[in-house]
Amino acid sequence: MPKVKTHSSAKKRFKLTGSGKVKRFQAFTSHMMRNKGKKAKLRLRDAALVSQADEKRIKRLLGLR
Repeated sequence: MPKVKTHSSAKKRFKLTGSGKVKRFQAFTSHMMRNKGKKAKLRLRDAALVSQADEKRIKRLLGLR
């Protein structure tokens, strides 16, 4: 059985929390920030958790299952 390789772009985009959930960064932060309100930009700073529907797929990309 060969080793499972980690997907290179996935390891740059996702991190694992201490409880084993997958953390992701928000989209819509790269450009056109002057059109967004201050409150929207504040909310986009925080990281979010990957939905449970996608978590299994992301963990497979990270080589965890």
